Amino acid sequence: MQIKTTRIYEQNANAWLKRKEGIRRALNEGGTSSSKTFSVLQTIFLILSHSKRPLLATIVSESLPHLKRGCIRDFFTILDESPDNNPKYNKTDHIYTFANGSKIEFMGLDEIGKERGPRRDILYCNELNNLKWEVVQGLDVRTNLFTFADWNPTSEFWVHEKWIGKPENIYIHSTYLDALNVLPPEVVANIESNKDTDPNWWNVYGLGRIGKIEGLVYPLFDQIDELPSGDVFYGLDFGYSNDPTALVRCVIQGQNLYCEELIYQSGLTNDAIAYRMSELGVRKGFDEIFADAAEPKSIEEIHRHGYNIKSCPKGADSVEYGMQKVRQHHIHWTTDSLNGIKEIRNYRYITDKNGALTSKTTHQYSHMMDAMRYGVIGKINRIPIIVA
Repeated sequence: MQIKTTRIYEQNANAWLKRKEGIRRALNEGGTSSSKTFSVLQTIFLILSHSKRPLLATIVSESLPHLKRGCIRDFFTILDESPDNNPKYNKTDHIYTFANGSKIEFMGLDEIGKERGPRRDILYCNELNNLKWEVVQGLDVRTNLFTFADWNPTSEFWVHEKWIGKPENIYIHSTYLDALNVLPPEVVANIESNKDTDPNWWNVYGLGRIGKIEGLVYPLFDQIDELPSGDVFYGLDFGYSNDPTALVRCVIQGQNLYCEELIYQSGLTNDAIAYRMSELGVRKGFDEIFADAAEPKSIEEIHRHGYNIKSCPKGADSVEYGMQKVRQHHIHWTTDSLNGIKEIRNYRYITDKNGALTSKTTHQYSHMMDAMRYGVIGKINRIPIIVA
């Protein structure tokens, strides 16, 4: 098997080889598309597949859905195998077994409390900034040989105080420039297009430097396993070539807003959106769908497929008004809503050249957030206000 690698792989592999010198961890902090995750997985794959004795590696992230769309997918890309009908992969326990008896187990944060083997040889914490120190500490002390970790530096968190700078840890910084030999030119162009439009995004995801999360539009939210029962409604944000179409299923109970991501995909025509909604169980002629009023043609085309789709009410300062209405709720996103969770963690008011917050928001994290806002405004404007 031939594996194409970057400098980041070499630094992680060298950190592993320095165990006898007292090195305990490889800490990967960097921007988007810098090959952090892929490089760590390549390192672990080669360690386990060439080990003279069976080793166990645990790969952990904030949720199993996050792993399925990230580390698990990347791992099988490295193997050039499919997880489906693979005799080496137990899809129930999410354990891959090598020919020499070594194993990799994938665990979501919600599984960590379960009895899945109290000790391991290698630990890999993916997107460390989304994991609590107490959880990681418990996993790390039960790791025999080595711990890998990676994250985007959206802001300082516990790792900067507890691990970075300690002699037993190697710090590895990376940006997309470290992966130019493996990145498509379109990806590079897309990253660099944000250089002048959002300085904080460019600082974090372009340059891999510690950013600030000041000015979050929705600073507080929780994760849940599934939506509760209730009066379901939908929010739809249209996209096509550059931006994804975003569809969210919502339920409001009192002051609680529950959201589930259903569609987050570019290149969808209105016919394709209607077809996808049918597949996802959106009921024609019944379920309320609220969409961007600036897209009357798209709304009409989907309406002709039989859906109860309406324009979200608009007016002066309607965007800020809508965001204020959303903030009046305690927001919950299902754990499998990966794009919704990523957006709400990064959806910010942009600062001007003097660092003052403006009314503009980060466009690249606005799609699912707009869909959520359309749904909420459309729904609450139809709920009668009862005055005691």
